[in-house]
Amino acid sequence: MASSSSFSKAVLTLVCVVLLVGGTSAQLSIYHYAETCPQLCPTVKSIVQAEIAKEARMGASLLRLFFHDCFVNGCDGSNLLDDTPTFTGEKNAAPNRNSLRGFEVVDKIKAAVENVCPGVVSCADLLAIISRDAVEILGGPGWDVKLGRRDARTASQAAANNSIPPPTDSLNALISGFQNHGLSQKDLVALYGAHTVGQARCTNFRARIYNESNIDSSFAEAMKSNCPSVAGVGDNNLDGLDFQSATSFDNTYYINLMRKRGLLHSDQQLFNGGSTDSLIRTYAQSQETFFKDFVASMINMGDIKPLTGSNGEIRKNCRRIN
Repeated sequence: MASSSSFSKAVLTLVCVVLLVGGTSAQLSIYHYAETCPQLCPTVKSIVQAEIAKEARMGASLLRLFFHDCFVNGCDGSNLLDDTPTFTGEKNAAPNRNSLRGFEVVDKIKAAVENVCPGVVSCADLLAIISRDAVEILGGPGWDVKLGRRDARTASQAAANNSIPPPTDSLNALISGFQNHGLSQKDLVALYGAHTVGQARCTNFRARIYNESNIDSSFAEAMKSNCPSVAGVGDNNLDGLDFQSATSFDNTYYINLMRKRGLLHSDQQLFNGGSTDSLIRTYAQSQETFFKDFVASMINMGDIKPLTGSNGEIRKNCRRIN
């Protein structure tokens, strides 16, 4: 009886468990750190809250780190590794260079977690928790984060270049790319809803706003004001992926797609007369349905090829192999 009470207390202290959405797998468990690091989730969330309070855009950046990790050889923290004279990581791959950010926030969180439970929590698991917290803080849903991943001792710039969907992808390419990771069309459409927060660089949407016809003309003109037509001029100028509420996690992204106001070519491909149109309509009409499916798809993505057991390691510093 005392043991059961102790376990319940540990779980309550952990607060990683928000609401039970499905069970656990044989490899990953929502209770993985209940005994070994009961202060894990409060420690992480307090820092994520503080960083988003300083810069709302950071929430989207932290969420994106998890996407770009899982899509390259699984959710293993590989995109956090710095290059060295003898090691080439993923940070300078085309989809990541001058684009991924928030590494210093992860460093801060890792240091705080190491302070309360040294050598216990992987960087890969931290990305999973951080992404959930970022979504929730920005107004989105919460969910149970399955944990127990270990960190990669390797990284692949080539895999990062080939595995992360570029903004120029067609619908067929998007569907195929997600299928290669074991993700369905529903996962694709739900996970792309993460573009309801965050910003994109002019270089990634210039061709769409100047050359494409399936775009609202007033929206295109508004975007042109911050994105010159000449390549190399204003390439790093930013606009919101969801221009109406780029720091609020909601279903406006889908409403925008129905109005031909997707910022990226790949965004608008999801609503362009193809097989995903009906899901876009569903999510545009029901934020509750979007949230439910987004949670399920985030859990699915988090299950991509985790390192468990004796594979990989628990890094002391997320930027380098032990």
